[in-house]
Amino acid sequence: MSNVFIGAIGLSLFAVPVAGQLSSQAADSSPIPADVQRAVAELPDGRMQRPGSLDAMTPAQVKYVEGILDGPRNAISGPLVVMLQSPELGDLAQRTMAYARYAGTQGFASVPPRLNEIAVIMAAREWSSPYVWNAHHRYAVSVGVPAELVEAIRTGSAAPENLQPDVAAVYAFLDELLQTRQVSDATFAAARNALGGDRQVVDLIGTFAIYQMSAMLTAVDRTGLADGQQPALRPLE
Repeated sequence: MSNVFIGAIGLSLFAVPVAGQLSSQAADSSPIPADVQRAVAELPDGRMQRPGSLDAMTPAQVKYVEGILDGPRNAISGPLVVMLQSPELGDLAQRTMAYARYAGTQGFASVPPRLNEIAVIMAAREWSSPYVWNAHHRYAVSVGVPAELVEAIRTGSAAPENLQPDVAAVYAFLDELLQTRQVSDATFAAARNALGGDRQVVDLIGTFAIYQMSAMLTAVDRTGLADGQQPALRPLE
């Protein structure tokens, strides 16, 4: 194979509030000002500039933060922080990221989490993003991705044998897409059968794409990990 605000603000974008769960804040309620102020005060470090306070933010940036907190997340982290530099792009992208992140929940991506997370960690590996990897590799195992496959992806090794057919089909589809920039008829048919239809294939590709964007943003920014965390992913030799 070729070569995700922290603590109460959360573990990461992708593991906040708890991996696989939506925020208790209803999607149709407005974020209270204290939430916005807290979010800005606790932005993690990185190479790209962070606003020093709510007063230092542009109206577009404030609207962007409010839009995030008004959705299923209760924190601003990872690529969402980086995209403060381009809040118009950020607002569009964060909706897609939430759609992919909460896969398997009504109104979000149609791919089961145990298959969706394969795309997420493969995207992190492709771009050597410690942030996205640290945010997802344990969650991937908790929702059913075999630990042996997660480790193979981390190290760039061949996938283990005797994977469940749907896991094997999704992994093969994504790996072939990375390697050849195409997929054969047989690989496509196997993935479509494993996932349940063309919509699921499209949603899987969408997750793969948006998490590559997340990985690239956090890799370039060198977004900081949670206190005490060490990067579990390093560039392949």
